[in-house]
Order: sequence, then C-alpha cells, then structure tokens
Amino acid sequence: MYPYEEDPRCQRAWREIDLCALTHNAKVLQRALAPGCRLMAVLKAGAYGHGVAAVARRLWQEGVRDFAVACLEEGIQLRSQGVKGQILILGYTPPRLAGELARWDLTQAVADEDHGKALADQGTPIKVHLALDTGMHRLGVPWQDREAIARLYALPGLHIQGVFSHLCACDSLSPQDRAFTRLQLDRFYDTLGWMRARGCPPGQTHIQASYGIWNLPPQPCTLARAGIALYGVHSQPDRTLRELDLRPVLSLRARVASVRWLEEGEGAGYGLAYRPQSRRRIAAVTIGYGDGLPRCLSGQGGEVLLGGRRCPMVGRICMDQLLVDLTELPGAQAGDIVTLLGREGSEEIRAEEIAEQCGTLTNELLARLGPRLPVVPRG
Repeated sequence: MYPYEEDPRCQRAWREIDLCALTHNAKVLQRALAPGCRLMAVLKAGAYGHGVAAVARRLWQEGVRDFAVACLEEGIQLRSQGVKGQILILGYTPPRLAGELARWDLTQAVADEDHGKALADQGTPIKVHLALDTGMHRLGVPWQDREAIARLYALPGLHIQGVFSHLCACDSLSPQDRAFTRLQLDRFYDTLGWMRARGCPPGQTHIQASYGIWNLPPQPCTLARAGIALYGVHSQPDRTLRELDLRPVLSLRARVASVRWLEEGEGAGYGLAYRPQSRRRIAAVTIGYGDGLPRCLSGQGGEVLLGGRRCPMVGRICMDQLLVDLTELPGAQAGDIVTLLGREGSEEIRAEEIAEQCGTLTNELLARLGPRLPVVPRG
C-alpha cells in the first residue's frame, strides 16, 4: 500500500500513476506491431491527464525513443524536462515560430502546402513530417495532389523525415467504417509508392493510432502512434478485434472531509437537490468539477469506492467538493481515502464506466483532469 499519510501530495485529491502498468502496456503494444515498427508514445494533453513528466521518464527508461505532442508548448515542456529522442508536433505551429522548432530540436507536422511553404520561408531549416489527408479532411496535403507533394519536397528549408495520416473511423467495426478505413489505407500506401518512384523518400511512415493497433493487422510502417491504449483504457466501452492485455495506469483519489447525518426530508448541497426519504449518513469529499470531474456525474449514477465498497454520489457536484452516501459504512470518518477512478480491493471503477455515464469518451474524461491534482507515481 502506498504510504499516503507520509506524502504531502496526498492530503486533498490526487492522481496516482502506476508506472509498472505503463511499462507493461508499452511492451504489450510494441509486441503487437509489425517487425521493425516502433512505438511512438502520444503525450499530448499532459499524457492524457497522467502527468507528462513521470510518463515520459518511465517510457524513456523502457527504450521508447519517439514521442508525439499536440503543440509547440508541449514539445518545449518535454525538452525542458530532459526528454530526448524524436518529438513530433501533430498540431499546427505558426510559421513565425520555426526558429523555436529548430532551437528545441522538434519535428513539425506539415498541415497543408501553404503551411509547408510558410515554414520553409522563415529561413530556418526544420525537420518535418508530411501529413497526408486520406479522407479525414482535418489536416494534411490531399493524398491525390501529387504535384503539391513534389513541390514541398523541393523546398530547401524543409527536411521531410516522415509521412503520416490518420484513420478517422478505425474505432468502429461497422462494415461501412471498416471499408472507409481500408480506403484510407489504400490511398496512403498508394501515395507512398508514388513518392518512392518519384524520388521523394517518405522516411518514417505511420498511420496506426490506438484503434489502428486494436482493429488492424500489423502495418508495414516505421512507427505506430499509441495514445489512449498506452494508458490502458478504451475510448469507450466498445468491441475491438484484438484483445490486448492492457492495464489502467491512472487512479483518482480524494479524502473524506466531514461526515454528518441527514434527517428525512432535509436537503443537502446546492439547491438542496438531495432530499432522502429516510435518515442517511453523508460525507463531503475533497474533489469537484474544478478538478476536472464531469459535473453531471452525480446525476448519472456516479459512485466512489470506500472500504472496498461502492457508495453513491448524491446531490450536485460542487467546484471543489462532492457528497456521497456512506450510510452502509458506519465506520467511515474524516480523513478516509476515497477512490473515484481505479481499484480498491475487489471493486474497480473504470474510466470507460464514467465516460459512458456522462456521454463522453475516456480521452476527454482523463485529459480534463485539472492541475490542482498532483501526480503521485508509484512502481
């Protein structure tokens, strides 16, 4: 058991990160890839709310050398924390900041031809990966615009070291979506073949993200971008074609602040929204929507774990606190640890369960966890 009482980070609410589970997941995902294909760890949004520093350090220790982030600031943060290897910025960076890309040795995704030209015009050679739009219509040069691709390769300021695309429907097993995924794959590999024949070496190639690893056979690429899968959860409780032994990395815990009896007919919380039909024992817990919890959770069957048992949330979640019903746990008292996400004894609350209750994805649920929640690594 982690020595919570001795750790000053564990006094209110905190994120507990199981680094052994993270290591396990990285190894499982790497084994699921084609020979010669490497894992690229996606660390955007604070490593999906897991705390980027602790996650990056452990993955580096385990041999991961390729990382992806969303923006320039995230890339600089990684470099500032001593992370080496390749760091690819998947999102847009204003061309005027090309000097920062070079200064911090970051690799930039080219969003379209105009973006690539503007980056090259800054007079600072930079490393880039060329994004191909194979059907998602978000970022990337259209796969069929071969002349635009050739023009980007002719720009002396761009050192094109990779080519990638993104599969926008790979998280679905419907026949229609699977057919569209195959179409995207065909477009991607057809374009790579043309590039090689034209003398435009693609360098590192990658098209698989987490659901591409789950729902596709191993692909003949250099890299595979693992995001949500790396953290041991699915985006939603859906079916995947490949069953991989992945373990949740994050637990979310808080403390009981105060316990009191609520008489029949009395109300509790904002709007006195909770009015029990019998005498109940309720507790205030030290976490709220200001820490990233969905405010709707208490009205959608939200629960916590205490003493290895599930206890229902009641009333409205506040910015900094929430209420739970502890009537069935007469021994519960102020200072006790409450688990909102994770395992306690034989019971477990998974991110997929909470996301489904709130009508969202685990990606959003985890990424929105706030900076007031310290990251406490273990393992």
